[in-house]
Amino acid sequence: MLEDKNPQLTPISTYGEFGLIKHLTENFSFKNTSTEISIGDDAAVINPENKNIVVSTDILAEGVHFNLGYVPLKHLGYKAVVVNLSDIAAMNATPTQILVSLAVSNRFPVEALEEIYAGIALACKHYKVDLVGGDTTSSTSGLVMSITAIGMEDSENIVKRSGAKPNDLLVVTGDLGGAYLGLQILEREHSVYLANPNMQPEMEGYDYILERQLKPEARTDIKKTLNELGVKPTSMIDISDGLSSEILHLSDQSKVGFRLYEEKIPMDSLTISTADELNLNPVMCAMNGGEDFELLFTIAPEDFEKIRNHPDFSIIGHAVELEHGNYLVARGSNELIALNAQGWDAFLKK
Repeated sequence: MLEDKNPQLTPISTYGEFGLIKHLTENFSFKNTSTEISIGDDAAVINPENKNIVVSTDILAEGVHFNLGYVPLKHLGYKAVVVNLSDIAAMNATPTQILVSLAVSNRFPVEALEEIYAGIALACKHYKVDLVGGDTTSSTSGLVMSITAIGMEDSENIVKRSGAKPNDLLVVTGDLGGAYLGLQILEREHSVYLANPNMQPEMEGYDYILERQLKPEARTDIKKTLNELGVKPTSMIDISDGLSSEILHLSDQSKVGFRLYEEKIPMDSLTISTADELNLNPVMCAMNGGEDFELLFTIAPEDFEKIRNHPDFSIIGHAVELEHGNYLVARGSNELIALNAQGWDAFLKK
């Protein structure tokens, strides 16, 4: 079938605010018994079922957190959910509901919002969470998305940032730096396109790191894995702003220092080769790039044997007394390099 080059697009004004919300959310279904009342009333009703409620929210703003020059709207919807579910996973809780609010300018037709909500629906299905509410309004400065995630967990299972003790082991899931390198490839090809729209983007061979940037996944699976291994982290945080920044957050909240070993930082081979191609230090990409959405946590030394050979985890360092500070131990030497928070900050110019 030939693609329609001039499709009929529907202005948002056709539906109005409440009609638009109904149109975008009418096909969402419930997956959690804790969801009692959802979209359609003045507020959602959630039954915590004798568990603690865990809540987190994030804002994604066009031109600050994403560039629609190369970010597909469906991917954006999916990623916006993942960003928030990652925070729930970092508390060792189970995500159950989300609320979605959008501010959109009149350059977005209804069909564009349908794409965003298709991504949101895909994430809700994958992570078994319910969309229970939100809001829409107009914007004079592009697209802004705000998502609030709700999770539930027994109080004794919740893990905070403040529980690490000296000698605890520092552990990370997955691999790091890929999302940042994926962003660099997208920015490079977008710049080439702006200079010459006839040039075809060179994306072949970068699939893994592009997916790490455009369609990341929240590590909600780690809670089950740790439970099966009989391990409860002493502290935990998700890696959204860069490994270095997150280590410093754990240090600040737990009142301990850390030793991070350069040779232990897990990186995919494509991440390393792409960094070399772009004349970037792959370790610095892992340390400061952000958006990996892996989990960083500490465990008691006696749990070492339980996770030492598990493919999901890398032991990358250990906690020390606070007065000993936070340092990277350089590869092949005992040189100590002070850790600095050079990761993502929405209020700093890049």
